[in-house]
Amino acid sequence: MYKTMTTLVLAGALLPLAACVEDTGSAGAPAVGSSSDLSSFVGARAGQAEMGIINLGYELIRTEGLTAFWFNRSTGACARITTSNGRYSDVTMLPAEDC
Repeated sequence: MYKTMTTLVLAGALLPLAACVEDTGSAGAPAVGSSSDLSSFVGARAGQAEMGIINLGYELIRTEGLTAFWFNRSTGACARITTSNGRYSDVTMLPAEDC
C-alpha cells in the first residue's frame, strides 16, 4: 500500500508539470538570423549553424575556398559567409545578383 501511495503522490506532483511546455514559435526556425539577414551568425560553429541557415530558407549556391554564398529565393537575400577555424568569421549580406 505504501508503494501505491508513493506512486500516486509522485504522479500527482508531476502531472501539473506535464502541461508546462514553452512555446518557442516555429519548431524549425533558429533563434538567430532571419530570412533576410544572417549577420547574427558571425561566430557560430559552421557545422551546427548550417542547418539553421537552411531552415531560414537559404540554399547554398556556390563556394570559393572557405567562403560560401547562400541565397534565399523567397526573399531575394544573398549572404557571403567566410569560415575560419570552424566558425563563421564574416557574414556579409549582398545584392541578389551577387549570388
